[in-house]
Amino acid sequence: MHVLFAASECVPFSKTGGLADVVGSLPRALASLGHQATVYLPLYRQTQLQAARTVIASVTVPYDDQYRFCSVVDGGKLNGVQYYFIDYPPFYDRDALYGTALGDYHDNAERFALFCRAVLEASKILGVPDIFHCHDWQTALIPVLLRSLYADDPAFAHSGTVFTIHNIGYQGVFSPDTLPLLMLPWDLFTISKLEFYGKVNFLKGALVFADAVTTVSRRYALEIQTAEYGFGLEGVLHSRAGSVHGILNGVDYDEWSPASDRFLTAHYTPQSLKGKQLCRRDLLQAFGFDKETTAPIVGIVSRFAAQKGFDLIALAADRMAHLDLRVCVLGSGDKTYEELFRRLARQYPARFAARFGYDNEMAHKIEAGADFFLMPSRYEPCGLNQIYSLKYGTVPIVRATGGLDDTIEPYDERTGKGTGFKFHPYTPEALLDSVQAALATFAKPKSWRKLMLNGMARDFRWTVAAREYVKVYEKLRSTRRAPVA
Repeated sequence: MHVLFAASECVPFSKTGGLADVVGSLPRALASLGHQATVYLPLYRQTQLQAARTVIASVTVPYDDQYRFCSVVDGGKLNGVQYYFIDYPPFYDRDALYGTALGDYHDNAERFALFCRAVLEASKILGVPDIFHCHDWQTALIPVLLRSLYADDPAFAHSGTVFTIHNIGYQGVFSPDTLPLLMLPWDLFTISKLEFYGKVNFLKGALVFADAVTTVSRRYALEIQTAEYGFGLEGVLHSRAGSVHGILNGVDYDEWSPASDRFLTAHYTPQSLKGKQLCRRDLLQAFGFDKETTAPIVGIVSRFAAQKGFDLIALAADRMAHLDLRVCVLGSGDKTYEELFRRLARQYPARFAARFGYDNEMAHKIEAGADFFLMPSRYEPCGLNQIYSLKYGTVPIVRATGGLDDTIEPYDERTGKGTGFKFHPYTPEALLDSVQAALATFAKPKSWRKLMLNGMARDFRWTVAAREYVKVYEKLRSTRRAPVA
């Protein structure tokens, strides 16, 4: 089976978040199962290619104001996956992928509409797939185009579409004038298609037109069908509940394993945990704490945003400062929360320390050196850090939402079962209660070791998720949904 992935980012070529990790790993897992996987990406300024060559010199994309001509670059094969890049410097040769600190680029609708049209046209030359697998709003027009402007194109008669929601909070909402600008018919601007409170919603279009919709955990697939988590699209998803699938993301253990992690001062395994103590000392020293302390270390690696639970941390932090722990924070984002951690580090230097910005090496060091990993998210489609933490013997403390709920089993000291600590109410009191329960277990060496080993034994490799996706793909090949009228 040939699966074509269209996405706005993918490691090792471009990245702003977890989407890039998924698109970097899932096609590789499919290829290892014997399927043909092709990935299309924009050719950004940050994209580094070796020996790249142009395979399609010109693809014409019509706009209301003028035609635009892009090209397609062959990025070669990596781990069995073929990569192609849509090259149009006026749109993609920029400092960032989506926008600046001042906000999104004003022409994002045009930028990613061109990408979607170019992927379809290029595939007719380079290989039409059995399945177009599209990711997030930036590629949402592909299912829309296939069932509207390209509905009668014989090249795509047997191609199905799968659309994955990585975070429904980001939808690609634009002015109605976007439709004629992109040469899209006005009959798409209805409440049953792309219209959303008087605007055009790209993500909604994909949810309506895609043959199947997936998201990145079972719990999140249910949550986004509710008013609390659906961001206004819960009704669309609920109407398609039979074709909405929650498939938990996998992780890349070649990159995230304490037995081989290239960033660690020492390696360790469940059979020999001595190296974790060395990693612990290394982390304490890196954050300016006394490296001989035996107090438990709480790690945080995250984008600073209310969605990630930092409003809860802000309300609980001063009380956390009275507990015997050390908090190591790495992240960037909302300046309010950056200032929060600067204030905590000044006021409680023996309890809090923070580093700001993206630092992959330090993220690995926190995963290995911390005793706990805190993720109190308001909502979390999947989450990867809690899964990394399990493998590193770093016990997660999470809120029971989305993928956090799916991946972490509450620890029960009586039975010795469980992998972490969870709380349900979105309150600072519930967070603190969970932290205190974790600290109480840390104080019992036998229970603590059992809890660590439980987590290290869990397996979330990508081949498991890939097989679930294959089931969705195979069903579509035989039972394509009729085009929306």
